[in-house]
Amino acid sequence: MSGYLEIREVAAGYGQTPVLANVSLDVAQGELVALLGSSGCGKTTLLRAVSGFVPVRRGRIAIAGRDVAALPPERRNAAMVFQSYALWPHMTVAQNIGYGLKLRGVSRAEATRRIEAMLALLRLDGLGGRDVTALSGGQRQRVALGRALVVEPAVLLLDEPLSNLDARIRLDLRHEIRSLQQSLGITAVHVTHDREEAMVMADRIVVMNAGAIAQVGRPEEVYHRPASPFVAAFMGADNAIRLDAVVTRDVVRVAGGEHVPAAELPVGAGGVHVAAAEGPAALVAHFRGEAASLEAAGAASARAGLTLRGRVAQVSYPGGQWRHAVDVGRQRFLVDDETRFEVGDAVAVRIPPAALHLYPDAA
Repeated sequence: MSGYLEIREVAAGYGQTPVLANVSLDVAQGELVALLGSSGCGKTTLLRAVSGFVPVRRGRIAIAGRDVAALPPERRNAAMVFQSYALWPHMTVAQNIGYGLKLRGVSRAEATRRIEAMLALLRLDGLGGRDVTALSGGQRQRVALGRALVVEPAVLLLDEPLSNLDARIRLDLRHEIRSLQQSLGITAVHVTHDREEAMVMADRIVVMNAGAIAQVGRPEEVYHRPASPFVAAFMGADNAIRLDAVVTRDVVRVAGGEHVPAAELPVGAGGVHVAAAEGPAALVAHFRGEAASLEAAGAASARAGLTLRGRVAQVSYPGGQWRHAVDVGRQRFLVDDETRFEVGDAVAVRIPPAALHLYPDAA
């Protein structure tokens, strides 16, 4: 497969410190891809390698079939929107948006036309003559986005552009940027550490870890079928417990223990996601707290799935449901439930098969 943006076996870093090693990725024309990962995973380095701000030590980067790996940033036809906005404080809104046009030698009449169109597109009508220092954070980010879009780049690069904004403004701008990207047909790469932001905005998500790509897929694929324990935990399934089991094509038979009753978990549609070979295996089961439920210990239940026996250690109310910290042996799990249980209550944590992701125990 080749893409409108093509990254092949790219290695990059800072000084003597390598960050990326043999990273390959294709982004289709008109697609928005989110690079998702924690700080230091290499996502921003990859974005800056595409933009030209970080030199490529090895590999190929091509935009619309043109190899740009050796070109300076201004010759790549890629525009960056920075986390810090990077606006000129002594310039007006219109001057900031039109700065790239001025550098490219666009005529004054054409520049004025494009700037006015961009102000209207970004709902900044009437603010062209205002100093950027007089704008709100959300308005400043729109100006930064307009400055990138007005030069009509082949690729738009977004470096955590929403992380400095208030939560409510951030939610609104997610949808605004996505709508703009889709309506204009722009090819975009968006860096974020926010899982929900990536899920909402992207056609595909690229989860990165330690300078490499851990998984690429549509949001629902990465969420429901994480390829590894790392991806499962990063995508919210960070409750994990070790199990002894026998894996077959149709069922996973979990051996009973002090805190985990024996169980048979179906594999396939509506069943567990298991990434282990058939036969006896030591597994680690990952699940999301909101996908599990609580029952009083000893209560009869017809629910299929995995059961953990524990005791409530803490209760909080983040909204919608009660959040319980449940101690199961020496481990603690977070489980949400509509019913409030009290600290000290003996409970059963019920996890339906489809909410379980099983992997070989690396230890």
